[in-house]
Amino acid sequence: MEPAAPAEPNRQRTPRVNTALVVAVLAALLIAWQGYDGQRRAKALQQQTQAMQVQIATLEDRLREMQARQAALDALYQDLARSSDESVLADIEQTLLIADQQLQIAGNVKAALAAVQAADARLARNRPEFAPIRNALAHDIERLRRAPAVDVAGSSARLAAVLGSVDTLPLAMDEHPPANPPPERAPAAENTWQRLAREVWQELRSLVRIQNTDHADAMLLAPQQVFFVRENLKLYLLAARLALLAHDEAGFRADLKAVHESLARYFAPGDPAVAAAIATVQQLAGSTLPARPPDVAASLAAVRDYRLAHESR
Repeated sequence: MEPAAPAEPNRQRTPRVNTALVVAVLAALLIAWQGYDGQRRAKALQQQTQAMQVQIATLEDRLREMQARQAALDALYQDLARSSDESVLADIEQTLLIADQQLQIAGNVKAALAAVQAADARLARNRPEFAPIRNALAHDIERLRRAPAVDVAGSSARLAAVLGSVDTLPLAMDEHPPANPPPERAPAAENTWQRLAREVWQELRSLVRIQNTDHADAMLLAPQQVFFVRENLKLYLLAARLALLAHDEAGFRADLKAVHESLARYFAPGDPAVAAAIATVQQLAGSTLPARPPDVAASLAAVRDYRLAHESR
């Protein structure tokens, strides 16, 4: 019976090899599925981001065009003042048109108020026949003074700054590196099936990482999940900018809420960049965004009515 003893190590090695092979196959299948699903979701996110960026670029192009026209008009006012009533009224009408566009596209109440006040000051230097126009201007000036001043262009730039920092913001799970658990010691006496069960359990535990953190809501994320967290945050920021430019207060506040929740849940709250991003979002959420910006329609109508009345004579 003693010559049969050397065959025992071969029987012990076979279950361990089979266990490792099963675990490796399962892990390979899981990684392949995650890779396919990640590529599909990443493509969908990129398409949404591109579409939203096109919309924002269109609105910002219109805003830049209006600002360029305003700058050109300001330069024009530095030239010699025109003497004829028609020239004065044409300039006033152009100024009011630009002010109205500033209100409707950029929500820039401050710039529109300055333009209307400049128009009123110019008419004050001319004949008293312009009194009906000045009355309309005074009415619109008062309405603009009561309207909340919202710097849409500045708020959009602040959101763009947060958007540009998303890829560099540290995650909450990175604040405390995971500790390596000590290896388990094998019991002094265990049979083949007990040893097989213990090895399978150790292989499965190696696929899961447990980490302690001071951030109660911090989540451990795989690299692919980190990508989606950052891309979703970018989408919310783009949507907030789009709602801001469209004067959609409900959408603007909903998107800012989603941005704040994402920053607070996934990113390191003690990091200065994360804290600054959260503070920016909170400040913007506290601002008042009129659902319908004011206009200078009364002043424009008064100028056009006056011109039509005198052209028909």
